[in-house]
Amino acid sequence: MAKSKSAFQCRECGGNSSKWQGQCPHCFVWNSLEETIIESKTPSRFAALSKTNELTKLDDVKALSIPKRKTNISEFDRVLGGGFVPGGVILIGGDPGIGKSTILIQALSKITQDPKDDCNVIYVSGEESKEQIAMRAKRLELDVSDISILSEINLEKIVSVVQKNKPNVVVIDSIQTIYSEEMTSAPGSVTQVRECSAQLTRVAKQFDITMLLVGHVTKEGTLAGPRVLEHIVDTVLYFEGDPSSSFRMIRAFKNRFGAVNELGVFAMTEKGLKEVTNPSALFLSHHHKEVNGSCITCIQEGSRPMLIEIQALVDNAHGHSPKRLSVGLDQNRLAMLLASLNRHAGIACFDQDVFVNAVGGVKIVEPGVDLAILCAIVSSFTNQPLDQKTVIFGEIGLAGEVRPVQRGQERLKEAAKLGFTKAIIPKANQAKQKINGIEISPVDNLSQAIKLLKNI
Repeated sequence: MAKSKSAFQCRECGGNSSKWQGQCPHCFVWNSLEETIIESKTPSRFAALSKTNELTKLDDVKALSIPKRKTNISEFDRVLGGGFVPGGVILIGGDPGIGKSTILIQALSKITQDPKDDCNVIYVSGEESKEQIAMRAKRLELDVSDISILSEINLEKIVSVVQKNKPNVVVIDSIQTIYSEEMTSAPGSVTQVRECSAQLTRVAKQFDITMLLVGHVTKEGTLAGPRVLEHIVDTVLYFEGDPSSSFRMIRAFKNRFGAVNELGVFAMTEKGLKEVTNPSALFLSHHHKEVNGSCITCIQEGSRPMLIEIQALVDNAHGHSPKRLSVGLDQNRLAMLLASLNRHAGIACFDQDVFVNAVGGVKIVEPGVDLAILCAIVSSFTNQPLDQKTVIFGEIGLAGEVRPVQRGQERLKEAAKLGFTKAIIPKANQAKQKINGIEISPVDNLSQAIKLLKNI
């Protein structure tokens, strides 16, 4: 028997190196090289079946409408782009205990109990026993009589069962526990995760099976395993939320069958995850009176506008270096906004501690909240509360201009629907037609917006 050779493989790009290095020589990421066994070149028994090897003009290919299988959980369907797609591979990642297995068992129960859908489902568990999954289903009071369970981590055995039963939906919980006998490396290694995912994807495409892969995350919050894992699959979903909070959010970072950055909001209860149909009410605090440092803004998550409360606290610095802390927002952008506030509005916070928080634990990545952040900071700094019925949004440039945001009309309509009567927005987002019930104040630059705060 030939002696196995080892190499060091990058978990980010999959590149190989003959010796360990602190930085990957291919993608230049630090501390990403892991030792792995170089596998012999053996033909795989799951080789992909090519339908044709002839060239075809793209204009001659008929674009077929792909039917989607609804999970009957509207928030989950929203993130998926309408439901499960036959032959689609979905990767779901998140922190331990955040609800990945719970949402999947709930979705499978809904699908199998739908009288209009004759769906064959297999749940493959590599972490929990059959008894543990049955106990969870019983605790959640779910009807799982039509769900087949398989407790197995061997890839060859899993594929054999799938080929024999030809299910419509297969759940692999989790991909890091699956191993192939054709490779000698341990389960969870870069090689095993990459190859097992590739083989399961080929099986899904060949038999038109919706394959759901549950993935672990690292301490940095990224999916464990090689970065190529996210490129193989069709859809990548992340579970977000503070474990100490009862609210959970599923965000789509990649979706070949729908829009990306869609957000589904759930509440964790004793009976599982419940949909939050009006997330704007979730992210708004209900103060009995006006408070300093609170500002309402509207963000766009995919196709959904949502109202979010931004809270700011400005206090005298008690050390040599004033603190700049933000929760749910980019801390580097906060420093840039404070510099713009000083330069273009004459409000200096160089000797103040500044703390900014997005209510509800949501993570905001779009720059459309810049103006709301600065308005909340000014409100706390001057001890002047803002009107609770005023919504503010807009991006701030380094020259102090207020830049337009995407889908400004949808944001204004959402604010008007929830009873807001005033809005400070970029001039370029001014509505062409009047929106009933809301008074709009367009601004060109930061100084104009700060002056308007004194009148609301």
